[in-house]
Amino acid sequence: MNLKHLTNGLIKENPTFYQLLGMCPTLAVTTSAQNGLGMGLATTAVLVGSNAMISILRKIIPNKIRIPAFVVVIAAFVTIVGMVMEGFVPALYKSLGLFIPLIVVNCIILARAESFAFKNGVGPSVLDGVGMGLGFTWALVLLGMIRELLGTGMIFGISVLGAAYKPAIIMILPPGGFLTLGLVLAVYSVIKSKKAAAGQ
Repeated sequence: MNLKHLTNGLIKENPTFYQLLGMCPTLAVTTSAQNGLGMGLATTAVLVGSNAMISILRKIIPNKIRIPAFVVVIAAFVTIVGMVMEGFVPALYKSLGLFIPLIVVNCIILARAESFAFKNGVGPSVLDGVGMGLGFTWALVLLGMIRELLGTGMIFGISVLGAAYKPAIIMILPPGGFLTLGLVLAVYSVIKSKKAAAGQ
């Protein structure tokens, strides 16, 4: 079992900053760090579960119907995660709204099912799910923290910049999502280019 399957999704092949997958939830739910954390962990749970199940069933699922089969497996895990969230964290569940059931068609999950879980054993598939899920989670939390800090002066609902700070409301509106993502992608690209130039 190679730990590279776990670490790839965190930085090198980060689904948000490198592969540019899952842009809809990335832009929509990152109005706060808490929303980003909730969506990221929910997606991670679905990724791990669906990767494991698809890997177990990969020799049984006919190649011609693999995509519908993936969707059924993913939908089952999304339903479970949605019910758990609604039962234990109803406020977060309500805040994320429609984006929880839409995890079913999140291209990160479908991409990992198709490109990895369907071709590898259970162990590597679980590690891949954890790595990609946590990579997606930290990306959402980072974007949420930036937007929440500039848009409200708070992080995780805790005041950071004080009462004197005048919030830039645009940062918690849709244009703020595009602006923040663009700036973070630019920084990520520069860092990656410098590492490549240094031969790392």
